[in-house]
Amino acid sequence: MRITLSLVLILAVFASAAQAECYADYKARQDRPFALHYGVARIERACTPRQAARELAPRLAAAGWRLLTVVSVFGAEGLEERRENAGAHFLRY
Repeated sequence: MRITLSLVLILAVFASAAQAECYADYKARQDRPFALHYGVARIERACTPRQAARELAPRLAAAGWRLLTVVSVFGAEGLEERRENAGAHFLRY
């Protein structure tokens, strides 16, 4: 019984960590007309720069943008400090 309870607690900890919110800030460009933007987006899967790029590239492409780089990935605690710089591209894509 003790082992089962321990296993349940360990799985609960991993499940809550996996559900933590993840965001990425990125830079993108548009060719015609030429434009650049900095934005912040929510990432649904693994909270890594590589996964963020995989998720963001098609979202941005659908709106005519090309992902240049993922600047960083972060949790909800980093949202407010990036809101002003992202402007209209804050959680848009």
